[in-house]
Amino acid sequence: MRKNGLLSLIYHSIFIAFILAPLVVVVLVSFTSKGYISMPTDGFSLRWFRAIGSASELVAAFWLSLWLGLASATVAVVLAVPAALALVRYRFPGRSVLTAFFMSPLMIPHVVLGVAFLRFFSTAGITGSFFWLALTHVVVVMPYALRLVLASATGLDRDAEKAALSLGASRATAFRRIVLPLILPGVVGGWMLAFIQSFDELTMTVFVATPGTTTLPVAMYNQIANTIDPLVASVSTVLIAGTLVLMVLLDRIVGLDRVLIGKGS
Repeated sequence: MRKNGLLSLIYHSIFIAFILAPLVVVVLVSFTSKGYISMPTDGFSLRWFRAIGSASELVAAFWLSLWLGLASATVAVVLAVPAALALVRYRFPGRSVLTAFFMSPLMIPHVVLGVAFLRFFSTAGITGSFFWLALTHVVVVMPYALRLVLASATGLDRDAEKAALSLGASRATAFRRIVLPLILPGVVGGWMLAFIQSFDELTMTVFVATPGTTTLPVAMYNQIANTIDPLVASVSTVLIAGTLVLMVLLDRIVGLDRVLIGKGS
């Protein structure tokens, strides 16, 4: 097996440092004791982490973003699984057009989607609802779920499913006991990507969110626009730590290799 040479190791080290540098800066800034964004050169403080509890608008926005991400990712996966199986298993006129249609939100700028949804909701008079906000997120995140489910379903051996059907199992049972476990890495990975994309979505959401449906990214954006304190940095640090914990738990329970690249255990 070929080993990486010195130049390759240096290149990868610089690349990783370039990727991690903004995260490290955000974490360091969150520990400052000053009332403005500054590197903590004169000591560390948990002042701005304690301030998170009193920032009721950010806490409320966090819970809304969490429920929004759970709802939109789940609906996206529920829609992506039958769509992926149909696209993989059957050949019909317009199949490639339908696939491109499902993937089109990846190619449309989110600013354009935001303006389009804002115009539609304003004309229909249905703004300010969690349901409609979740629906917009489903449109945006479904391609992520569909892409990974398609990858798991492509080339799937149907012999076990056909054997179960021939022995009297219903299609629902065959799907639940045979097909779903085989495509589970793609389903879990697609749900993860859809949830992360929904939770982190700002560009489109800022157009359709209302004071009653303000998500965490929108609230953080408003906080940065109106103040110069490091509160947003402390919130970002908490989110980074939470993401690391979730990734470790997912690796222990399912395995990141299976989720992200479909590698068997």
